[in-house]
Amino acid sequence: MSALLIVLIAAFCLAIGYLTYGRWLATCVFQLDPQAVVPSEALRDDRDYVPTSPAVVFGHHFTSIAGTGPIVGPALAIMWGWLPAVLWVLIGSILIGAMHDMSVLVVSLRNRGLTVGEVAGRLLNPRVRLLFLVLLLFALWIVLAIFGWVIASVFVQFPEATLPVFLQIPIAVWIGLAVHRRGGRLLGPSLLALALMYGTVWLGAGCPGLEWAGGWMGDAVRGLNAAVAGLPVWGWVAVLLAYCYVASVLPVWMLLQPRDYINSLQLVTSLVLIVAGLTAAAFFGGAAGDGQPLQLVAPMINLEPEGAPPILPFLFVTIACGAVSGFHCLVSSGTSSKQLRCETDAQPVGYGSMLLEAFLAILVIVAVGAGIGLGWPQEHPGLTGTALWQEIYANWTKVTGGTAIAAFVVGSGNMLEAIGIDAVMARAIVGVLVASFAGTTLDTATRLQRYVVQELAGTLLGSTAGKPASAASAFNPLRWLTTPHGATLFAVLSAFGLALLPAPGKSWSYDNLGTGGLILWPLFGATNQLLAGLSLIVIAFYLLRRGLPTWLAVVPMLFMLVMPAWALVLDIRRWHAGGSLGLAAVAAGMLALEAWMVVEAALLWPKVRGVLEETATPPQPRPQIAAKRRTGRPQTLSEG
Repeated sequence: MSALLIVLIAAFCLAIGYLTYGRWLATCVFQLDPQAVVPSEALRDDRDYVPTSPAVVFGHHFTSIAGTGPIVGPALAIMWGWLPAVLWVLIGSILIGAMHDMSVLVVSLRNRGLTVGEVAGRLLNPRVRLLFLVLLLFALWIVLAIFGWVIASVFVQFPEATLPVFLQIPIAVWIGLAVHRRGGRLLGPSLLALALMYGTVWLGAGCPGLEWAGGWMGDAVRGLNAAVAGLPVWGWVAVLLAYCYVASVLPVWMLLQPRDYINSLQLVTSLVLIVAGLTAAAFFGGAAGDGQPLQLVAPMINLEPEGAPPILPFLFVTIACGAVSGFHCLVSSGTSSKQLRCETDAQPVGYGSMLLEAFLAILVIVAVGAGIGLGWPQEHPGLTGTALWQEIYANWTKVTGGTAIAAFVVGSGNMLEAIGIDAVMARAIVGVLVASFAGTTLDTATRLQRYVVQELAGTLLGSTAGKPASAASAFNPLRWLTTPHGATLFAVLSAFGLALLPAPGKSWSYDNLGTGGLILWPLFGATNQLLAGLSLIVIAFYLLRRGLPTWLAVVPMLFMLVMPAWALVLDIRRWHAGGSLGLAAVAAGMLALEAWMVVEAALLWPKVRGVLEETATPPQPRPQIAAKRRTGRPQTLSEG
């Protein structure tokens, strides 16, 4: 089957899923109401709660959930064959992942924009809330440490992506100010921002095409890129986490939201370019029509690749983002639910974003399964086709480093060259895509960790002091952690502390600092997927208490509890046998916490059918909201 046909079939399936299952969930199950008062209106503070245009929220949500997960996971899982990877992405995203993301978003919307951990406490019990918050804290800690390393690695491997990524920051601040405060509309600033961002990609690639003008600008940029490639990983991690601190404490409309939005414009157009390149390569061959045919060089099915774990259950842990991911429940309930201006926006933002991420995962499978066969002369001169693929994917360990990301960048770049884009520019476009996805996930994860730290500190402060948190001493360190600056500082410093450690098996040296996120990274895949199962428990209880059909959450919940738990048990046995006792002990502790939550849910299940939870104080429309509804006039420029 041709690579192009795979993409076309996948796009058709995803579109049908949105128009059928997604619409049924929105209209028949949750009965989304366009007139319902949402948290962004009732609790608006212009920092976290900001009613916003659905296009902007979609951009924020999509770029936040689609980090490097839908790139690394499929690029690894293709070792079991492209067919299992494609099937899991399509079935998982339509029936589990998109349903999960949209459902958590709706449940949070109807619970004053609370995070999924807080909602778990209301729908189940306070013990589950505390356990959930601890798991979220741990998962986000790993995300912050590892994504800092991932972005730093991209900068070192593809330094032409560095300048565009950082120049996005002033562009984002400008568009945030233009739209939110100055009465601007989205269309004009969006088009200008998109043009500027692709201009920065051209600049970062060394200004290809300006050689006739002496090339001094390109030489200067290439010199800067060489300096970037020489910066140590830990230095980049420090810079990135410092940026994340600023992005977390600033009002969401000023930097986080507009940066995610303009990134989404660039990333979606980059995906369109990749599809165009795929089409050109499928009909005319490789770069600039050189005749090298585009064909699937990865096997259809390979159940026993060298050094790889068994396909069951590890396929469902390796491909997380792109099919279903527990991290998405944090974005849905942590930031997106505080920005939606209308309940009906939940379908395109929650369900639609997940399906677009699945489409990205399909493109990754095609890029590393076919595009890479067009050649990788920098690393593997003279090799093409199946011989090149077998060289790159010789064994699992060889691909699990930065090779999977590099294979996607090169494979996609090869397809972009088929439509006449310069080779360096093509790699820059895809490198910026990867770094931008990771960057938007990193800054969103920092803000989410801030929420979790504040909620957890507030809970512990109240319980340890024996009185309300507001009455506790201002000098109590937990009191300090309930503030935005204190919680954010804890988030970035703890992540930096973990990142500074050397990776497993590496000695303490200047070159190895900054890779510490890799210590706990083996835990993240299974833990992240178990988190999806646990958030599906919350969704199931929401449905159960209202007499709504629970099967749509219970069936995927059981699958997402069994498969990652099975994988984690196998990992614990392997780590124990290999002497990684600390990792095995942490994994066993995480598994025990999650088992505790499952037991709590099972004991409570028969007692709450049709019994609504205690109602929180419902959001009340303010006078200006009522006026907006009577006149149809937008309340804020962000809404317009």
